[in-house]
Amino acid sequence: MSQPSSLSIDARHVRMQFDRRAPLDDAQFLYGEIATRMLHRLGYIRVQPGKLLDAGCGAGHAIEPLRVKYPDMDYTGLDASSAQLQVAKQRFGAKPGLWQRLRNKPMRPVAFMQADMADTGLPPESLDIVWSNMALHWHPAPHDVLSEWRRILKPGALVMFSCLGPGTQAELRNALDAAGLDTATPPYVDMHDFGDMLIERGFGDPVMDQEIITLTYRSAEKLLADIHLLGGNPNPQRRPGLVGRAWRQRLIDALEAQRGMDGTIRLSWEVAYGHAWRGTSMRGPRGETRISVSSIGRGRPDGSGPTVRPRDPDEKGPQGPGSGKGPQAPDSKN
Repeated sequence: MSQPSSLSIDARHVRMQFDRRAPLDDAQFLYGEIATRMLHRLGYIRVQPGKLLDAGCGAGHAIEPLRVKYPDMDYTGLDASSAQLQVAKQRFGAKPGLWQRLRNKPMRPVAFMQADMADTGLPPESLDIVWSNMALHWHPAPHDVLSEWRRILKPGALVMFSCLGPGTQAELRNALDAAGLDTATPPYVDMHDFGDMLIERGFGDPVMDQEIITLTYRSAEKLLADIHLLGGNPNPQRRPGLVGRAWRQRLIDALEAQRGMDGTIRLSWEVAYGHAWRGTSMRGPRGETRISVSSIGRGRPDGSGPTVRPRDPDEKGPQGPGSGKGPQAPDSKN
């Protein structure tokens, strides 16, 4: 499978927008919900990580949920946004968290670092798990990110991630077309391509899964405000500068035209979930097989293979009925 050298994503713009949105507390209605669903999937996999990297950690919202599951983990949060990391350090760098206070037992301190996910600077084969919630679609070179994750994971270690897919914001794109508004929208990678990339980059037993989460709105203005809150549009070919009132009103009118029989406007989010195991070998650019020296004579840490399989469309997912076909979000947005 051939991959472009990069996606049409302005990494500097992404960093700037997430600096402005720190600490993203109001965005947890979606980001936090996806993290919860990732944790449900992680419950099907037997793994006890020592060193865990939270790639794209933001302000550290995943720390407490991960600590509940792995109280003895050695956590490092990585993000490109200095403002997000500053909040994370203030919240978790010095004082004990809620789970630590309830447990009444000292825990390992957390660490944070500012770096590109594709160039972490971490030692090779030093991590037991890479966890990444809703971060990979913000990177212009996700294939390089996967290569870096393989480099820093120990042989047999686990990577687990979530990201947005091509079905995301289909209603917004339709409204832009209907209104004749010329602007580029964010590019997203299909989950099947991620599965191919994982195999090509030396991961084994990849499992990809996806679902459509549909948010409903009473107000087109609130819908647009949430899109802005969740990160905006990183495509450098988007319409430059601030839009005028007439441009925005045309978009609102087009969204209003989509209002359903129940009186709401819908906005879809295609969420892809993936996990795979870091292989002990991979094929080099000239066809040679490369094997990690540290992997010789050792098996997978938990002594078994993955226990999660792709979900059949008619089967109930780990988070309950209806998870495979367009579930409604827990709360409609007003």
